Amino acid sequence: MTSSAKPDLRVRFCGIELRNPVIAASGTFGYGVEFEDIVALNAIGAFVTKGLSREPMPGNPPPRIVETAAGMLNAIGLQNMGVAAFIAQKLPAVQKLPCPAIANVFGDCVEDYCAVMEALNAVEGIVAYEMNASCPNTERGGMVFGTDAAALYELVLRAKPLARRPLIVKLSPNVTSIADMARAAADAGADALSLVNTFLGISIDAKTQRPRLANITGGLSGPAIKPLALRMVYQASRAVSIPVLGMGGITTTEDAIEFMLAGATAVQVGTASYADPRAVERIASGLRDWCQRHRVDKLASLTGAMDLTPGLIS
Repeated sequence: MTSSAKPDLRVRFCGIELRNPVIAASGTFGYGVEFEDIVALNAIGAFVTKGLSREPMPGNPPPRIVETAAGMLNAIGLQNMGVAAFIAQKLPAVQKLPCPAIANVFGDCVEDYCAVMEALNAVEGIVAYEMNASCPNTERGGMVFGTDAAALYELVLRAKPLARRPLIVKLSPNVTSIADMARAAADAGADALSLVNTFLGISIDAKTQRPRLANITGGLSGPAIKPLALRMVYQASRAVSIPVLGMGGITTTEDAIEFMLAGATAVQVGTASYADPRAVERIASGLRDWCQRHRVDKLASLTGAMDLTPGLIS
């Protein structure tokens, strides 16, 4: 680490060069085009589309979002237009955006995941697939794969040969051992991992004595989960040799740096975009100043660089 007037913020992830490691997370950034007039997309590393399914999905009934202490619970239920409509209606605009697009894909069964990726294989404008094997807000698929190592292994093993782009597997935190799930995905052929998705939770209104979400349970995200997410990124990154994309409660540039120190090659910003639609741009734009102040020439050098010397307290 030395002084640098122009630190290098670039990172390489699955063979893809990103101008910086800050990525807008799936589910909080629409299909990307909705934020074109809000966020300077040429200032961020990439974005991940809203989850894409084989057929359109209406999602869960409302209420679907509730605020919690230092976070929020959501039970959107992966509402989306379906992959065919995305290709016809959104992709032409996505292809013109000044940053890479990663397609988040999901399904109720292995065949659904494969069908979505095969449809996307036939078009341009997507640089990688993020396989959502971890959503806690659907009755089938999602977390069923993400909490069973054998099921996750089989899903990735069958989907990987069909993916003509790098395959990122999004892991669930609702497991006993995140390292075991990371190894299952890596052993089956995943090119990278992203973690963590939301933690399963519930909110109850004491006055009405009823759950605040129509779905009863929802996924907890936001600053409240950051220490847990950091721990899991640390454990997963040391369990596998493939790159890790970290997320969970990132609201500041320093948060993003912490995830990199824990082992992440790049990071995703999600819930922060609800409070500040330009959060992902703000966090990315702060990287240059942070590197200059801390005398870091190459931002990528921070990945996994946490000092493990005991007894050091700043």
